[in-house]
Amino acid sequence: MKLWKTPLTSQLSEMVMAIVVVVLLATTKGVKSRKAREDLDYFEYCAMSCRAHSASLAEFGGVGDGSTSNTKAFQAAINHLSQYQSDGGAQLFVPPGKWLTGSFNLTSHFTLYLHKDAVLLASQEESEWPVIEPLPSYGRGRDTDGGRFISLIFGTNLTDVVVTGDNGTIDGQGELWWQKFKKGELKYTRPYLIEIMYSENIQISNLTLINSPSWNVHPVYSSNVLVQGITILAPVTSPNTDGINPDSCTNTKIEDCYIVSGDDCIAVKSGWDQYGIAFGMPTKQLVIRRLTCISPFSAVIALGSEMSGGIQDVRAENILAIDSESGVRIKTAVGRGGFVKDIYVRGVTMKTMKWAFWMTGNYGSHADNGYDPNALPVIQNINYHDMVAENVTMAAKLEGIPGDPFTGICISNVTITLAKKAKKLPWNCTDVAGISSGVVPQACGLLVDQGPSNVAACNFPEESLPIDNVQVQVCSYRRKHL
Repeated sequence: MKLWKTPLTSQLSEMVMAIVVVVLLATTKGVKSRKAREDLDYFEYCAMSCRAHSASLAEFGGVGDGSTSNTKAFQAAINHLSQYQSDGGAQLFVPPGKWLTGSFNLTSHFTLYLHKDAVLLASQEESEWPVIEPLPSYGRGRDTDGGRFISLIFGTNLTDVVVTGDNGTIDGQGELWWQKFKKGELKYTRPYLIEIMYSENIQISNLTLINSPSWNVHPVYSSNVLVQGITILAPVTSPNTDGINPDSCTNTKIEDCYIVSGDDCIAVKSGWDQYGIAFGMPTKQLVIRRLTCISPFSAVIALGSEMSGGIQDVRAENILAIDSESGVRIKTAVGRGGFVKDIYVRGVTMKTMKWAFWMTGNYGSHADNGYDPNALPVIQNINYHDMVAENVTMAAKLEGIPGDPFTGICISNVTITLAKKAKKLPWNCTDVAGISSGVVPQACGLLVDQGPSNVAACNFPEESLPIDNVQVQVCSYRRKHL
């Protein structure tokens, strides 16, 4: 499978493939389906909630031949199973096959499970994608003014939803959408693969997502969200194929994921300019751990640029970045308002990067001309600790906003090996303030060197967040013929 078009050396390619194997083995730990036997009528898997009722898509007229539309079959199955919401919930099994489908809506107390040989093929017929209103915290679509095509798997105002599998595949067949976007032929914003809105207690796990038309996983206005063991693959030249975008969410955990993307692997968001400020729902209490990312033109973790509702208490650790533009990037601008504060990152390994650290205070890209030029973002208490980077073009580019500096930046115990053709100035800092300790090459003067005895200066919270206390359990599927 050809995953990207940019040239990589054979050595890097071998390293990447080795990492793919290791990560795919590791990501299934704790969430991998535990099948008693190769039996389509009974199997076991791990989830936040188990269900009392079960059905297979085939029982509702589904045809897995790759060409028959299953949109009506999915919705008929989910509509039928929704009657069990108050009676132990229900699960829908997608058996082996290629299941062409347009968008369908989930229900509460529900599990969608994809067999390892099941592939959901996203329809390329626009008629299979209803148009919905733009997000209120954005005021418009991301691609165009006005509405947006609904996501392939969609849910709103739900409780207790699991989308999982034995590493089954969701194929967005995004090439057609990418070409329409590049040619300016879209009337509405492209769909995502999975979007859950205004919901709580959500699990998305053990799936492979490929070739999304745009963003892959988008939990928004939701709480208690677990994203685990997800593999995301898209050509690195594909537009806006962000991996996982927690957006105005509280208490979210993203772990054990492998992402090759044409945009940010993780993009933390909370609304756009005056719309995000008015909506006022921050993303907070976010855990990101054991992430592997390849994104030559974007960030491993991006905070913003749509951050007008605020981003607070993000904890990222044990991250591997390969051939990516930047490690952790803060993106904001005059007019954004909001805040990015209390950010804690540690245990990051970076291999072949343009920038290890990047902060941008002039990102621009406004929703419209109605933004408030006096709405200045607050960027403070940003902590980076215990990192190693090699083959880096420039250690850091930290650009605050004149008259609105980024403050409380702490970088400690970081070793960066520059590339042979690195920039002559390894650090470029303006309108920022903070401290550094044990950083090689030495940080810029605006990050005052505290000396080698303070390499632990940048703290990382030791207390756990509530999402870390969520337990998965062994659930079983037993088909009962309707």
